[in-house]
Formats: sequence, structure tokens, C-alpha cells
Amino acid sequence: MNITGYIQQTLELPEKSISATLQLLAEDCTIPFISRYRKDRTGNLDETQIEQIEKLSRQFMEITRRRESILKSVEEQGGLTPEFTQRIQQSFDLQELEDLYLPFKKRKKTRADAAREKGLEPLARIIMSQKSTGLMPTVSRYLNDRVPSEEEALQGARDIIAEWINENMYVRKNLRRMFQRKATIISKAVKARKEEEEARKFSQYFEWEESLNRTPSHRLLAMLRAEAEGFVKTNISIDKAEALESIEKAVIRSDNDSSEQIVLAIRDSYKRLLEPAISNETLQEAKEKADRKAIEIFSENLTQLLLAPPLGGKRILAIDPGFRSGCKVVCLDEKGDLLHNETLYPHAPQNESGMAMKKIRSMVNAYAIQAISIGNGTASRETEFFIKKIAFDKPLQVFVVSEAGASVYSASKIARDEFPQYDVTVRGAVSIGRRLADPLAELVKIDPKSIGVGQYQHDVDQSELKKELDTTVMKCVNAVGINLNTASKALLSYVSGIGEKMAENIVNYRTENGAFENRKQLKKVPRLGEKAFQQAAAFVRIHHAENPLDNSSVHPEAYGIVEKMAGDLGLKTDQLIANKEKIALIRPEQYITGDIGILTIQDILKELEKPGLDPRKAARVFEFDPHVKKITDLRPGMVLPGIVNNITAFGCFVDLGIKESGLVHISQLKDGFVADVNEVVKMHQHVQVKVTEVDEARKRIQLSMIL
Repeated sequence: MNITGYIQQTLELPEKSISATLQLLAEDCTIPFISRYRKDRTGNLDETQIEQIEKLSRQFMEITRRRESILKSVEEQGGLTPEFTQRIQQSFDLQELEDLYLPFKKRKKTRADAAREKGLEPLARIIMSQKSTGLMPTVSRYLNDRVPSEEEALQGARDIIAEWINENMYVRKNLRRMFQRKATIISKAVKARKEEEEARKFSQYFEWEESLNRTPSHRLLAMLRAEAEGFVKTNISIDKAEALESIEKAVIRSDNDSSEQIVLAIRDSYKRLLEPAISNETLQEAKEKADRKAIEIFSENLTQLLLAPPLGGKRILAIDPGFRSGCKVVCLDEKGDLLHNETLYPHAPQNESGMAMKKIRSMVNAYAIQAISIGNGTASRETEFFIKKIAFDKPLQVFVVSEAGASVYSASKIARDEFPQYDVTVRGAVSIGRRLADPLAELVKIDPKSIGVGQYQHDVDQSELKKELDTTVMKCVNAVGINLNTASKALLSYVSGIGEKMAENIVNYRTENGAFENRKQLKKVPRLGEKAFQQAAAFVRIHHAENPLDNSSVHPEAYGIVEKMAGDLGLKTDQLIANKEKIALIRPEQYITGDIGILTIQDILKELEKPGLDPRKAARVFEFDPHVKKITDLRPGMVLPGIVNNITAFGCFVDLGIKESGLVHISQLKDGFVADVNEVVKMHQHVQVKVTEVDEARKRIQLSMIL
């Protein structure tokens, strides 16, 4: 089977589409570029399908490398046969490959190895043949100085047979199926640590038992975390009698004294070799599945967070609120550059609200502020109420934004490079303001794991998580496009074909030579070659460029086609852009070339209608209930406005404007069954919720969206 056939087994896509995608990936084309600008070659595959092809191609290469490694190892051991080679080459299953390789694996000396050294393998073969009716006379022939008794001879033979049973592929496959279908996960408290304060959050797992294949990802990860922290012990098991019976059916062919020895060997093999290995394998598979689910949820949440509505290029006054340490206030211009900063003390213990009001009014007027952004941390509600008491000369929109990760950013190298002369408090306040203007541009500077969405992100496979989140950020950045003349190094690094080093070169070039006037200038950036230009050019925008197409998602390779379209209508390019009546007259099939097909032409026409359209919605002001300031203000039955601030497999968390977020369990999202939380809610969605339960001691709030 070749790589295309391997991928087709899973995806059932046309061979031509798979081959074209693999070719483009081999040419170092990025997934955003392929999905957007090579639709005609791939047959209109979307980003998800291209990602799947890329993942499966990596799997295929991993299997190929493992097969080669196994064959080389077995050849070095002198055990390579044509039959073994054929079985290895025909297998495309990593587990099956490992089963085939198991007898040849280098390992510590086993009980079976010791028995072989004593010359007991022929006895084991006689017993395993199950033909001998009088076994003891045969056994006595194997007695010597190293094997003084019949029982020791039989024990050694059983050790060898137990190893053979362990290496039997049919037995292992059968047991795997049983574990996958019927395994139970059992969790019990570690008595010595049960009473600790930290153990309380895992109390439901002190006596827990359920079918493993029905255990949701979040519960499995919670149990494994409880075990990792030493509060519980977990165990995976199946019915032992049923397992032994299945092995006996596979191995025993007669009923004599040999079969009695084999039964003993089966029990030993299961207890000592098979059960620990297969149960561990099964748990690992379940953990990988749970990881994938958690990573998928995290990725979906991150996508929604990054594509949150931006306010746009407005002058913003941002406040990082606080009580004793005061409120750090900064003023930002339309580009997000820092104009002014100072610290005010409107709250207790200083209570300098009068002075703070005057200063904020003065800043709003002096810097022509158009909106106010308040962080949602400590003193957020009090600061919001304080701001709304101020009589400004003109109406101002007031937004409360998430602070998650702002402290991480403020202490990072990126923040130090941006604001070397300011401390972490100023940097944090700037981040709060910039998040309102453009969440995507600001949040790409922070490690996604610090943004505070998802579940058990520190418990899942970290390399897989990083890979998936990097891909997610790249997809979001390229879906929106970036302003080449204002984008930070962090934002530029996620543009298709650029990367961290090239982003630095672009910023340095921009600093030394001034703003880019057109996309072609990118080629003047050191080390940015033709390939990188091809991948990146259409994802960057240049506002007020001489060629208006430089501020659109039309790829430079298609500029000639747009110019021909305009010319055929007796227009200049800028006269065609956003001219719906004239665009409607264009017949796409007339402009197909050898490189650019009908799908790309149709995309170009859509873009010409609304060039540079931001796919994100506009930011909306939201107001929490003014009577709810802390958890003690909540009462069951209250209906409150809230904002979804995290989504998990078991429900969503809602910000009510207080320190603690409330949980809407998946069963309380709406009437009827809900398979996926994302079907009902999205990150940052404005919702109405009913308080159903308040546990002040544990600081837990239960909510319902069924009003």
C-alpha cells in the first residue's frame, strides 16, 4: 500500500486530491495557503481535510520508519526470515508491528531466558504440542545439577510457555478487544492522604467504578490527575475468569497432563505478563483519546477567543483595576501606541475618587479617548461603577475585557522588548486596552495555555497540544489577514510562510526603511525569498497602497486576471473593486488559465465585492447585573446576564461579573439532549442564566440556561 492508499482508507477522498495535497505539502506550502489559493489543484479541500492528510502522511512515515527499524534489528539478531519480512511489510498498524517484534525485543533477562539456559525449551515444546499422555517420565530426562527436581523442570517449562502465550498475536488481539469493550476503571482513595484539604476536590473519585469506554474525557483526566497528585489509586481490569477462558480456548487443544501444565502457564502469563501490559496499553489509549478530546475543545475555545469581535482603530483608555495598589490607567492611540500612563486610587483604602474622576475626565479630553477598557480582575465591578458615574463631555462606550494571561504577557520578553522603560503594571494595562481594539493581535503574544480556556491543558500530551494550538493560531491569523505596517513580530510570525526569524527581519526592515508601500517590497526583506513571498503575500494587507489589491486577499499571482477583468469592462482596477453591478457582469469561465481555475476565480470575485472584509463581528457593550458584586449576593432563582468565558466537555462557565464563574452543566444548556456544548454556546457569547445552587464555602455556582 502506498501513502495515498493509506490516507484513502481513513478519509475516502479522491486520489487526485490527496496526491495534489501531498505534493503541495512536499513543496513546503502551508495549510492556509493550500486551502485558500490552491483549491483547483486539491479539488476544493478545506483546512481540516488538508490537516488530516498531513497528519496521516506523518503517521504513514512513522509506520514506514518503524518497519525499517524492526527489520534491521531482527536481521542483526539473525532471525530474519522471508515470512517475517512479508508480515512486517504488509502491516500498517503500529500495535501489530510491536506484537510481531515482541519476541525479538531486547530486554532484561527473563524467567523464560533462565529456563532456556537450563535446557528446558525442548520440554516446553513437548508440553505445548499436547501429545504426551505420560508426562513425568519425559520430565525426568531433563533433570541435572541445575534442574534437581521434576517440579523445577515443569516450572521452567511453564515459564517458557507463559512467554510464548504472551507473544501470541492472536491472544493479545483477543485480550485487547476484551479490554477495549469491557474494561472497568476503578479509583480508590489513598487513605493516608484522604483527609488533606487538597484532596477534597477529588472526593468523588475516592470510591469510583465505571466502564472505561463510557468514561468521558474530563472524568478520566480528573482521575489521572488525582492519581498523579497521590490522592487516589486507579486500576483497569476485566473479568479474570472470562479472560483466562478466552486464552485457554485459543491455546489448549487436548485434555491431558500437558494441558494441566498449560493452564498453569496461562494463569501465570495473564497475571505476570499479559494483564499488566494490555491494561496499561488500554489505559494509555483511553488517555490519548481523552487528550485528543481536551485538545480539540481547547483549540475550538482558542479559535473563538482569537476571533472575538475587535473594536478597531479607536483611541482607548485602559484600566487595570485594583484596590490597595490602585488602578493603573493608560491612554492608547488608534495604533495601540502608549500615549500616557498613571496610577489612580478611587477605591478603599485611599478613596481618592474625586481626584480620580477629574484626572480621567482630563485624560479623556486631552487624548480624544473614544472607548474605555476595564480588566475583569480584582476591583473590576467597582471600577466599572466608578467610571459610569463620571459625566464625560461626550458618550463613551465602556467595555469589561478578560485579563487572562495579561500578567504572563507583562512579564514576557515580548512585553519587555515593546516597553523596556515601563514596569509590568503599565504593560498589563496596555494589554487590556489592546485586547479591546484587536483581541487577535494581542493574544498571539501569549502562550495559549495561559489564556485560561479549555480543561486539563497541563495534563494532556504537551507536544500535541502545542502543535494543535500553533496550528489554530496560524489558521485564525491567516483567516483575518494582518496589516503589514502595524503588525507586531508575534503576529507576523504566524503569517503563512513567515515564521519567527522572518518576522523579525520584516520588523527590522520596516523600522529602517519606513512603512511598506506595496506587497512587492516584501521581497526586499533579507532572506525572504520567492517561496516565502508566494506563501505570505496574500495574507498581509497594506492600507492605502497604490494598488488597491494590496489591501485585499487577492493573491499577487492573480493581479493580471483582475486587471484583465477591469479592462474588458472598460474600467481601471480601482473602479472595479466594490462595484457589484460591474462584477455581476463578469463570466468567471472566461478568465480560467493553466494555473488558476474556476474555484479561485469565484473566490476573487467574492473578494472584489467586499475587499479586505474582516470576518469578525463588531464589538458589543455588555452590562452585568449592577446588584451582583460578590458570591454572597447570589440567590437561587435569580436570572442574570453573563458572558461565556470557558467551554468544556461537560458544560460551560459563565462570568457573572464577580470573582467566581458559574457552571452551566451540559444537561442545563437547553431542553433535550445535547451532544456537544459548542452546538449551543460559543466563547464570549452573551447569555441569560438562572442561579440554581450557590455553595459559598466551596465557591461553586450552579447555573441553568433553561429559564
